[in-house]
Amino acid sequence: MGNTITIMNAKGGVGKSTLVLALADTLSTHHGKHVLVIDSDAHASVSNMLMAPDWLEAAQAHGQTVVDCFIAMVLEGASPDWREFIVKGVSDIDDARTICLMPGGGHLTLFEREISKGGREVQLRKAIRAFLDDVRKVYDYVLIDSAPGLSVLTECWLREADFYIAPTKPDFICVRGLQFLDEFRQRDLSIGFAESLGVVINMRDPHSTADEQFDRWLRQDVRNWCFEQSIMRTAALQAAAHFCPRPRSYWAKYPGQTGKCLRYLTLELLDRVAARQYRRAQASTDPATAANHVGRSVSAGDAPNW
Repeated sequence: MGNTITIMNAKGGVGKSTLVLALADTLSTHHGKHVLVIDSDAHASVSNMLMAPDWLEAAQAHGQTVVDCFIAMVLEGASPDWREFIVKGVSDIDDARTICLMPGGGHLTLFEREISKGGREVQLRKAIRAFLDDVRKVYDYVLIDSAPGLSVLTECWLREADFYIAPTKPDFICVRGLQFLDEFRQRDLSIGFAESLGVVINMRDPHSTADEQFDRWLRQDVRNWCFEQSIMRTAALQAAAHFCPRPRSYWAKYPGQTGKCLRYLTLELLDRVAARQYRRAQASTDPATAANHVGRSVSAGDAPNW
């Protein structure tokens, strides 16, 4: 079953980590899903959002990060149990008790340099493939917060995960990041690439005419397969990025319209994944039927055959 999703835009600053946080919180709180969040960004942003600072520092100090896991697998030739690098019960929402985290580490860039210097890209990809084969059996959803740009590790996630979501701000530079990602996807399709679940228009200013125009322009291109629900730039989402030492309710963290938008976006995500899973299952038993079945989102229309 395909349930591993990397969140990626070649451009930074599009709200990837906050989106991963909100999706994980919503999947756990309102749908009871067991979610693994993998922090594959050297800044460890989503780790700081999901854990208290002292917990994260302890995990990093004890080598309990995604980087340490792959250092052992690829550079040291060991066979570590990936479960030893998982932190359970993260999130500051009292009802979100089914989120686990593989924290990020600042030594990720150095790790990627060692991979490139030693020509071990193929080994890394094989390790990630085996790792994802294991974790998709344990968790309902695996959300990977990939670093911007196309680093060695980010490319591996894009080629080995089942799906990817591309968040973007509605502006020219961030949209160029989407185009760059699509151009990269078109190269060497024979060696595999995650399937697109669509574009999330994120951090939109509800009072900006320019943002509204870019929103419309993005939705006009069917290849983007934009999620119907866009996410507005709000003070509530900015505040949600700060880990609260005292557990709080979902609605305290995502009040009012912000919470409603996130719940609807998550429903769209569940629907799109289910449609893709159905089509894959049909393809394995009846290719002719699968070719005629196109997944449909909550209200966003047919998915393109990318």
